[in-house]
Parts: sequence; structure tokens; C-alpha cells
Amino acid sequence: MPSLMVTDSITFAFVLIEVDSAGFHRWLNQWPRLFGVGAEGARQMLSTLAGSMMTVMGITFSMTLLALVLASGQYTSRILRSFMRSRVTQATLGVFASIFAYCLIVLRTIRGSSGVDEFVPNLAVFFAFVMSLGGVGVLIYFIHHIASSIQASNIIASVAQETNASIDRLLPEKLDQGPDEDEGRNQVLEPLDERTWYPVPAAVSGYIESVNNSALLRLAEDNRTIVRMEHGIGAFVVQDTPLVSLALTYPPDQKAIDALNAAYSIGRHRTVQQDPAFGIRQIVDMAIKALSPGVNDTSTAVMCVDYLTSILARLASRQFPPLYRYDGETLRVVAIVPSFEGLLAEAFDQIRGSAEANVAILARLLGALDTIGSLTIMPSHLRALYEQLQCIAELADRCIESSHDRARIERRLSEVRETLESQFALCSGKEKA
Repeated sequence: MPSLMVTDSITFAFVLIEVDSAGFHRWLNQWPRLFGVGAEGARQMLSTLAGSMMTVMGITFSMTLLALVLASGQYTSRILRSFMRSRVTQATLGVFASIFAYCLIVLRTIRGSSGVDEFVPNLAVFFAFVMSLGGVGVLIYFIHHIASSIQASNIIASVAQETNASIDRLLPEKLDQGPDEDEGRNQVLEPLDERTWYPVPAAVSGYIESVNNSALLRLAEDNRTIVRMEHGIGAFVVQDTPLVSLALTYPPDQKAIDALNAAYSIGRHRTVQQDPAFGIRQIVDMAIKALSPGVNDTSTAVMCVDYLTSILARLASRQFPPLYRYDGETLRVVAIVPSFEGLLAEAFDQIRGSAEANVAILARLLGALDTIGSLTIMPSHLRALYEQLQCIAELADRCIESSHDRARIERRLSEVRETLESQFALCSGKEKA
């Protein structure tokens, strides 16, 4: 963005200079208070503006780096990529660089002095002044933006928003609230184990950022085989280790290996685009950092649990992609897909372990389980929530010494158990119906 803005400002400068050189400056002389600057005055003003913009741009860089350092130290380094992608920061740097480039272009066209063969592009000089005033406004807004962007609530909300957008994109279908349909899965697994599997090595090392599932299915159809994923999205794969495996009677050729590698996007970092678990991971890291003895920021950890609750509540009502994918009646892809149970454990296990005797966090976790449990009657979801409930009960029994706090947690545990039992009852009634 800054590069495009600088290019546009240079083009704009040339356009205004051409307008001035075409004789338009004679018409501008009718307003001497606005456009009546001489060659020497124009040079001084443009030089001052160009130098000021470079100074302000250096301040902007310093403020950005300071915000990155503070956010990384206070929360987690994984959130730095969201700061680097900020359009406000990019636009601010682009504005100051654009004004600097604009002033240089206009400055070099001023010639003569004291009226001798003098040429001053008055319109271009006037717009340099206007742009500099706009730059002051941008600087004021940027200071406000930086002060807001490093607040914990804004950072957590931004990560949660990005994660929810990923969920809506990957899991658009609402869940049909009914019993789990896992019948036949064991029957499928048994003949798969009897096949001969040929591994397809990964071309590079890195994190799996995305997978073209339609390409995998098409390759499996073209080769009349079954593709078994060895790593899911977000996993780290090492070069020359199995990326996928093919059920063939002969080793795959190089063309098939290259095509399968091309279906995977592997990079240096995890991204939230097809990996909601990474968004959850970022919020969990912030909560763990907040609960560490050196920080001891319970309020931030509570906010993290609240936003994790909103994410998991959204997941509880979504249909997860199937593990087995077919071409008609023929099995073609055995995928590694996220599950509600796995994402629930990713969200709460480490926070629960770091909370220990922190009653506020344990109560918030119980409230999260109550909220999520009230939104689903899927048996597998309810079982996972009940396991989390049991873990919290064991932790509270082991760590909480105060009788008052223990009684408070016991009351909350009973309320959550009632919620989950009522949802189990609804599920059983729907199965009988």
C-alpha cells in the first residue's frame, strides 16, 4: 500500500506541474494570498515540508515498533502479524512517504529567482501545503490508533473476529441437532488397514496453511486410488517425510507427487485462513501469559475465556467436514479434520492448568461450559463438555482451600451438571422420536 500511494503521489505531482506549465498559473495569480509565493519561498516551504515528513515518518516507525515490542512482551509474539497487516499503519506510512516524494518532485521543477526566468508551479505548491495539513491530521489519528490497538480488549476481539470469520468461511452449514452419525466408520477403517500405502514426501518443511480439498479429490479420482492425509491444517511437516499416502499397487510417479504437493500451501507460519485452531491458540497464549506469576492479570484472562466461549458457541452449532470423502459410493479421501472436542480441549486445557486456585477463572470456565452446553444436544459435544466439567471439579477439589470459595464453585458445578443433563435428556428424546 505505501508503494502504491507513493506512485500515485508522484503521478499527481507531474499532472499538476503540467497543468501549471500550460499557462494555468496566470489564472491563479488572481488570488495572490493563496498562490502568490515566489520561487525562493516555494523552495523553502517545500524543503521544510519534505524534511518534516521524513521526521514524522521516523516517529511513526518508532511508535509502530514500540507498539510491537509492548504487545509481544505483554501478550504473545503470535499477534504481531495482525499489527503488521494493519491497514491504518500501512496507510499512515504511505501518506508521509507520499507527501515527501510529492515535495521532491515539485521542488526540482522550480527554476529562476527574483522574477528572472522564474517558474513556480503554484497549484502544485498549494497542494503540497494542503497535503501537509492532511498529514498532521493523519498523525493525530495514528497516535489514537496505536494507543487503542495495544489494549488487551481490542487485540483479543480482533483475533476472535478473525477466527469467527474463518469458521463462517470453512463451516457455513448449520448443524442438524441430532445424534452422531458415526455408523459404518469402523467398517471402513478395517479394509483400509489391509491396503498397501505408498507415502508421498513433502517437498518443503513448514506449517500447512491451507489444503485444496477439491484438488485432492480430483487427483484421487484421476489415479483411481484413495488419498490419506498424514497431517492436518496447522501441523508442521518436515521435508521428505510423508505428506499424504496413496493406496496403490505400485509407487506413484513424479507427476502425481508434484500434483499432490501443489494441493498443499506450506509456509513458515500458521494462519487463521483455514485454521481456526490457530486463532484459538493465540487467545489461549494471551490468557496463559496473563495468568503467569510475573504478569498476574486476571482481567485479561477473563476476557480471553469470554471470547473463547463465543468462538466455541459458534462451533457448537456448525457441521464439521466429514472424515471420509466419496466419489459416488467410492471412498477417495481420508482427511484429517478439526473436531469440536479437539478445539474445546485446545481452548480450555492449558488455561485450566494455569488457573489452579484462581476462583474467578474457574468460575468463568464453568460459565463457558454452561453457555456452550445450552446450545447443543450433540452427544459427542456434551460428552466433551462433561469431561471438561470433571477436570475443573478435580482441580477445584485439589487446589481451593477456602470453604467459601469451594462452596461457590460447588454450586456452579451443580448448575452446569444440570444444564448438561437436561441437554442429554433432550438428545435421548430426539433419538427415540
